[in-house]
Amino acid sequence: MAIFLVDAEVLAQTRFGTSQLTETLGALNILRRGQPLPWHRVWRDQHVDAFHSYLDGDPVTAAIVSHAISSSWMADFLTVPPAHPNMTLDDELVVLESLPDERIRHDLAQVRSPLPPALRGPGLASRTAALLRWVWQHTIEADWPRRQSVLRADVVSRISRLGRDGWAAVIDDMRPGMRWLGDGRLQIDERPYPPFDLRGGELTFFAAHCRGGWVSWRLPDRFGVVYPVTGIFTEASLGAPDPLYRLLGKARSRILVQAAEPVSTTAVVAATGLSLGTVGGHLRVLTDAGLLEKRRSGREVLYWWTDTARALVAGASPG
Repeated sequence: MAIFLVDAEVLAQTRFGTSQLTETLGALNILRRGQPLPWHRVWRDQHVDAFHSYLDGDPVTAAIVSHAISSSWMADFLTVPPAHPNMTLDDELVVLESLPDERIRHDLAQVRSPLPPALRGPGLASRTAALLRWVWQHTIEADWPRRQSVLRADVVSRISRLGRDGWAAVIDDMRPGMRWLGDGRLQIDERPYPPFDLRGGELTFFAAHCRGGWVSWRLPDRFGVVYPVTGIFTEASLGAPDPLYRLLGKARSRILVQAAEPVSTTAVVAATGLSLGTVGGHLRVLTDAGLLEKRRSGREVLYWWTDTARALVAGASPG
């Protein structure tokens, strides 16, 4: 199994954040996969034909995509962690666009080889950057404020849990195969990759709308872990059981089912499209009814199920 070796200094300086490039890579991977997860399907169906048309019109870029991502690895040149969280896509792409073709060919060959003749020519960095900008502009940018609110709510939730329950509680459900083993050992994958010594370096966790997440680095000292956000990706995932809908009404039942894990007011606003005042009113009613707990974490107030709510939702669900 692959392990990150960390110490108290690394953990003390570890950050959580968002990244437009990371979100774009997650979207690219969803678009290229033939069998999306159920909560990604509506979004993918809206954009996949245009994505394939783009690749059909540019065989070189299509070859880059084919060789850059496999079921177990993503080419290193794509996954450099940003210097700090919350940079713009253009700022993050500066590193990629500076890379020589030979470096990109080397990284592509580590994922899948041999490389086809289409990848022997120049301009691989600029073509890759152009594709990533297309994915961003055509499938994410207009929805970024809502997406970022969901991502930030997840970050706030994990930071709150870290202060309350420690690293094991935060990490163990972050992404498949990831576990806090203790004694400075963070298991990042169950597959037999060699360990990385992060002591003296920096580590950032990035929330993203993606399938399973990935690990990234800029050696020797910058490391990142991308994990799937627990927030809501599509409107289709907001449904509530019919009995709950009839009891609480459409808006309150939708809000309640989102709060199985701590969720912020801003995340609920972003996901539902309701106004801040309306969401705040429904949250107060649900809290006063004994269905939600609440706690302030920094600038956000987080809400989550009480035992009463858990029993109510379980009783209302079919099965």
